[in-house]
Amino acid sequence: MTIYEIKQRTAKSSPHFFSRDTLKFFGQRMKDFRVTKHDAGKYLISAPSYWDGKLMGYTQRLFNPNTNELEEIKQ
Repeated sequence: MTIYEIKQRTAKSSPHFFSRDTLKFFGQRMKDFRVTKHDAGKYLISAPSYWDGKLMGYTQRLFNPNTNELEEIKQ
């Protein structure tokens, strides 16, 4: 599963998550995202997030391929 497939599959459930404006706001590009197989058939997506050129943290969500939704990661 690639980040581009996830973007396409979440177009209805999370239409703004991968929008050009959202990515620009956080200093991200699609190629910055990493996809890793996770528990229960889900996929972890992760990318560094920047503010004024400085790393402020990471965007992380779980993609559920059964529902085509991005889920918050519970800490």
